[in-house]
Amino acid sequence: MATPLTVLDLVPISSGSTAPQALRNSVDLAKRAEALGYARYWFAEHHLNPGIAGTSPAVLLALTAAETSTIRLGSGAVQMGHRTAVATVEEFGLLDALHPGRFDLGLGRSGGKPREPRVPARAAVAPSANGRSSDGVLIPSKFDPTPLLKSPRFALQRALLQQPGAQSQNYTDQVDDILALIAGVYRDADGLTAQVVPGEGADLQLWILGSSGGESADVAGARGLRFAANYHVAPASVLEATDAYRAAFRPSAELGEPYVAVSADVVVAEDEATARERAAGYGLWVRSIRTAEGAIPFPTPAEARTYAWTAAEHELVADRVDTQFVGSAAQVADKLERLRDATEADELIVTTITHDHSDRVRSYELLADEWSRR
Repeated sequence: MATPLTVLDLVPISSGSTAPQALRNSVDLAKRAEALGYARYWFAEHHLNPGIAGTSPAVLLALTAAETSTIRLGSGAVQMGHRTAVATVEEFGLLDALHPGRFDLGLGRSGGKPREPRVPARAAVAPSANGRSSDGVLIPSKFDPTPLLKSPRFALQRALLQQPGAQSQNYTDQVDDILALIAGVYRDADGLTAQVVPGEGADLQLWILGSSGGESADVAGARGLRFAANYHVAPASVLEATDAYRAAFRPSAELGEPYVAVSADVVVAEDEATARERAAGYGLWVRSIRTAEGAIPFPTPAEARTYAWTAAEHELVADRVDTQFVGSAAQVADKLERLRDATEADELIVTTITHDHSDRVRSYELLADEWSRR
């Protein structure tokens, strides 16, 4: 059986375009992904970015569910650092009430410094001298987010996303509360019950998304939930994350053995040269994120070529640019297979951003056609 492919969409706004057009593009892409046989269509949650319109997964999912019929839809992920368990269950309960059994509730920790992993990455696939693992998958040096997390703009974003004086709840406790609220067994410390309607009994598939071998991997494994490892965000930690999840895994009523999905940034075209031209704006886009500017509208290839890079900026984005899979359908599918084999993934998540919507659609078409023959 072929490894399922899932689409992750940030709802990118292209340079010279608008948020309404980005939303229309994403709904169109979801309809095409359904026809092409992709297993799921997930929306990410990002805030205060001039070039990303994907601010509310639940709203986007409601819009997309009305325009599709069979593809599973989900969040990749809801950012729990500024949310409550109740609000999350209520939102997805509403979705499930109208479109039962179609939604994946993907939960992300978001915010603050991740906890150190308990399980080290496998020595057998540690980076070699040239930066590649023994399985042919690039495992770059870790990106240090400290300057980003300490930036004034990051502090501003956190302040705007939370009520004054509010503190984020412990993530593991949030996951437990969500599970209890959906199951209808929530009790507080004094034994008081709470019911979420709609939400209680919702037919949701729960996922935990994580970028390291820390708390997210631990809670996903310990609770017997599905786990998505973010190679496209933190490629250096993907093996650490999947190992930690499997080490922590305990069977649950929903899942008898670990289930892992791994994400990758890809751009596919008829040939490698065309694909690289269409992916040209990616480095500049990543730079805007990692300098705390917020993701810029995705540049045209011409706009990207005019930017004067410094050596420090190249280093800032190198791990993301070097691990983007760019090329023909066969070239990208080969890289995805190596990523699947190195991580032992049960499913792969692909996210593609190009300036022109037609190029993004074409990338998914070419990949689906090639993948179907493997």
